[in-house]
Amino acid sequence: MNNTRIICFEDAEVDNLRPITLARPAYAITSASFRLLDWLKRIPGSFSGHVRPHLNQIQQLDYSIEKFTPPLASDSNLLLVNARLAPTVDLDLHLQNWSKSAPSQVVIDPETEAVLVASIKSSDLSDVPVGDFSELLDLSRKLSRSKLDLDVFRWPHDIIQHHMKAMPSSMNWRLAHEDFTEIQDGIFSRGDVQIGDYPVVDTSEGPILLSEKVQVGPFCYLSGPVFVGAGTRVIEHAALKDGVSLGHTVKIGGEVEASIIEPYTNKQHHGFLGHSYLGSWINLGAGTCNSDLKNTYGKINIQYGNSRTPTDMQFLGCFMGDYSKTAINTSIFTGKVIGVCSMMYGFVTSNVPSYVNYARLFGQTSLLPADVMINTQKRMFARRKVEQRECDRQLIRDMYELTRSERESIDQDIL
Repeated sequence: MNNTRIICFEDAEVDNLRPITLARPAYAITSASFRLLDWLKRIPGSFSGHVRPHLNQIQQLDYSIEKFTPPLASDSNLLLVNARLAPTVDLDLHLQNWSKSAPSQVVIDPETEAVLVASIKSSDLSDVPVGDFSELLDLSRKLSRSKLDLDVFRWPHDIIQHHMKAMPSSMNWRLAHEDFTEIQDGIFSRGDVQIGDYPVVDTSEGPILLSEKVQVGPFCYLSGPVFVGAGTRVIEHAALKDGVSLGHTVKIGGEVEASIIEPYTNKQHHGFLGHSYLGSWINLGAGTCNSDLKNTYGKINIQYGNSRTPTDMQFLGCFMGDYSKTAINTSIFTGKVIGVCSMMYGFVTSNVPSYVNYARLFGQTSLLPADVMINTQKRMFARRKVEQRECDRQLIRDMYELTRSERESIDQDIL
């Protein structure tokens, strides 16, 4: 039905996904090679987003999504979609069905009572004055509740958990619906790719999917399922295995296992990265490694803010926010959360706030001012022939203010 208005919204729970969601709307989180945004754009109808204020211009310029503004058209049905929904293949089918013929109904998160999806017929909107988005959510909670079971991101580790579970079905969907061509046994390409000599490939657990202009160097080991985004370069002797999803314009080397790497990030040199999420514009120095398994082989608990959260996962690495960097031979301990725009040296034995030089091995932790990161951003963008816009500079300033409490809570005086 083409007169459906789709609104993807962020709720108060989105802050639990920091630092991943500081520089991007929650609908732009990659997991199992897809973003929720990818599925939403397949639904016929008009599309708008309701995100945190500092991301409004980024949403418009980078994702071509207009900000939600009332009033609502009286002849349009409404589909509300929580931006924290995991981008599963099954979700695509559910959203397509709800946008066409579903009665007014809502799916509520049983753990948090958050609205996950709501389908509202135009007849149920006609007599409701909608002055802001909160009124729409209040209306949604009064609808008939559906028992539809949906995966949702409540904490950063949910992203890795979903990624590992959903990679096989995501790869199969791409092969069935996108124009990939098998170029070697189990290796599929979309457009021109280059594969160096002597690759070793294991597709017993899933295929290898290479997007356009991907370059794979010689002597690489690829164990599916693996997805490689457009323009990404896989360095010689790299090992990608057991569920790796790489965004576009990434440089990747060393050993990578069951991890997600967003666009424009570099892990070019040797070193291990496992069961981890890296945002965009990150650079890992040569020899950087992370741990994804405790020496006790026990389940991993993660410190999120002031609370310690059980993950029920035996393998879990690190979560690193956009624009952060590591020096050579940096070692990141199990289950660590690293903020945006920070730089790390030596051993990372605790969570790292945003905008700090973290060198506790040397007895130093100091502030990284926003202006320093804006200049760094400019240099990084220039290397990739990306124009630095005022909204990019403003994002650095906004994130600095939004993360001030992180720096105030650590035991060094860095302010």
